[in-house]
Amino acid sequence: MANRRVTVVGAGLAGCEAAFQIAGRNIPVTLIDMKPNKKSPAHTSELFAELVCSNSLRSDRLQNAVGLLKEELRRFNSLIMSAADATRVPAGGALAVDREAFAAFITTAIRENPLIDVVEQEVEEIPEAPAIIATGPLTAGKLFEKIEALTGGSLHFYDAAAPVIYAHSLDMDIVFRASRYDRGSDYLNCPMTKEEYTKFHNALVEAETVKLHAFETPRVFEGCMPVETMAKRGEKTLAFGPLKPVGLHDPRKENERFHAVVQLRQDNAQGTLFNMVGFQTNLTFPEQRRVFRMIPGLENAEFARYGVMHRNTFLNSPGMLGWDYQLKSHPGLYFAGQITGVEGYVESAASGLVAGVEIAREILGLSPIDFTAKTATGALSHYISEYNGGDFQPMNVTYGIMDSIKNAPRNKQQRYELIANRALELADELALEINCK
Repeated sequence: MANRRVTVVGAGLAGCEAAFQIAGRNIPVTLIDMKPNKKSPAHTSELFAELVCSNSLRSDRLQNAVGLLKEELRRFNSLIMSAADATRVPAGGALAVDREAFAAFITTAIRENPLIDVVEQEVEEIPEAPAIIATGPLTAGKLFEKIEALTGGSLHFYDAAAPVIYAHSLDMDIVFRASRYDRGSDYLNCPMTKEEYTKFHNALVEAETVKLHAFETPRVFEGCMPVETMAKRGEKTLAFGPLKPVGLHDPRKENERFHAVVQLRQDNAQGTLFNMVGFQTNLTFPEQRRVFRMIPGLENAEFARYGVMHRNTFLNSPGMLGWDYQLKSHPGLYFAGQITGVEGYVESAASGLVAGVEIAREILGLSPIDFTAKTATGALSHYISEYNGGDFQPMNVTYGIMDSIKNAPRNKQQRYELIANRALELADELALEINCK
């Protein structure tokens, strides 16, 4: 590539990670984002890397593939993981963050980097290579039309966010602190009897939702299923899903058993905000107030933010993008983030890291590095580029998309442990190579 300056469009998790990785290799970057002049329907902050749906980056344990992915990214010098570790809030075995502090950490790191020029404007044209498009799943307007024309079409699904409640409005005579299986006390819990749950369930399935455009056919991603959609699958669905009472007890009432439990997770470092775990929703705001206040302990709940539902766009990436996230038909043009079909905060950051590393190595005249499906990082890129199972859907990282181990034990946890150990050994080797300036 003759031009050393890289254009990165979009200052979300993927775009910020990509810009950070490129600049870290002494290559100048122009990072373009439409904030603060314009925001998508799901965004409220002027900061970069705003977390829209939840403040949780999910499990931080190696028994879960996303825990492995986070540990790999730490070894690859990920900006997103540095921010997450610096701004974490109590969440049991999960890594949850103070949303504003997390975004502020990343925004400061980007704006203070002398090799990154931030341009605040909306992009309407495909940038010239070398460039990375990381505009996220809410890409719209003229740029969306240009991407659709360039790639021969796009797919979409609907995603939802959960409400956030002020802590001072909770009834702590009913709500109790506990994590499942006595693993600390990081969550607030709202217990429900069978009668309370039945009334709540009936109100939920009958509640009014926000109407989608008549020409749109709703296609909902299973990982962010609106709570009212889950409820309509059967009365027991929530009680065996996000409201399951298993492993929870009120320390003030040792022998009391619950039919269901709604969990609240701390949303900021001060502990003044809590989000409703598993309560992504498309209910109208008045209906959210009415129905969610039927939950014991939330009778007087004050909402800092209501749940919302929005359309997410992603490319039909298999065969279109390479494992380096480069558009095969247009060398030098890369995509990153949820627009590629990776699903989740950490997965988006991983795609940005890979795209940033690969485009930088191309500019520096170095050979590309295949992270391979033996790592969680590489498994994601190989999944979105090589999937051949028919209906392509966004994918969270799982051990199922990673290369298996020959003669692996049948025991799942033992098998995952071997895969994780292999991945981290390879990650250490890759880190030495990719961090070599």
